Amino acid sequence: MPRQSMTDRHVSAFLEMLAAERGAAKATLISYGRDLADFEAHLRKSGTAPIGASTADLRTYLGSLHKRALSPATQARRLACLRQFYRFLLADNVRGDDPTSVLDGVKQSRPLPKILGTEEVDGLLAAAARAGDLRLVALLEVLYATGLRVSELVSLPKAALANRPRFLTVRGKGNKERLVPLSDPAVAAVEAYRAAITDKADLASPWLFPSRGSHLTARRLSQLLKGLAIATGLDPAKVSPHVLRHAFASHLLANGADLRAVQKMLGHADISTTQIYTHVLENRLHDLLRRHPLAD
Repeated sequence: MPRQSMTDRHVSAFLEMLAAERGAAKATLISYGRDLADFEAHLRKSGTAPIGASTADLRTYLGSLHKRALSPATQARRLACLRQFYRFLLADNVRGDDPTSVLDGVKQSRPLPKILGTEEVDGLLAAAARAGDLRLVALLEVLYATGLRVSELVSLPKAALANRPRFLTVRGKGNKERLVPLSDPAVAAVEAYRAAITDKADLASPWLFPSRGSHLTARRLSQLLKGLAIATGLDPAKVSPHVLRHAFASHLLANGADLRAVQKMLGHADISTTQIYTHVLENRLHDLLRRHPLAD
């Protein structure tokens, strides 16, 4: 069995720390593991190990990412990964400095989210109801009423509704828990769906939306939404669980909801992430004004 290098040991310890102390998702851990492996492969050409890399080494690596035409988002994620890795090494006394501390962040423009209109959302709900798919109706109503991330939605346990049926207890990013209110249509849809379940395994399942011994997958929900989009004449590329999350936030703000309240319901750590929806509304208002008969 090959002997684990010093770098490998520190990378493994770093990823274990992210999972145990910060509740990092599996996808994040996989991405960070790949990022660090890519960084190590780059340094290997000059005979340098990651634990001994200098700020100059890091700048050269970041420059190589730009030459490889990686997206600004990918470059920013790799820099974020390296910052956390070297802070971990510094805290663990593996290094006496943090070579990322003087590096500038990667500039990237944040694309505006795709938005569905209220009529389009109503059309999707109506199509699910016409199909008699009570589970899909419940999923759509809950998603549009709460703006949950798709991973949060499909993995909801029954216990999320146990004590306060008008609220969902959601465990989101960083293992943080939040309460999200449910609309009357969402409550009614979930109750109708749960009342119609006859399969013993599903009845005994701990999940709110069980499927094949576990819970419904994010991929399957996305497929179901694409099918609904086609049934309602919408472009399937325009419809996804994340787009419905965007619709939830933008429609709330358009109807006068407080930005801080929307931030809490979405589970955003930073309000600047939520503020992107105000830009969407501003752009839509400008479009309306340009199309006004008196605009010419």
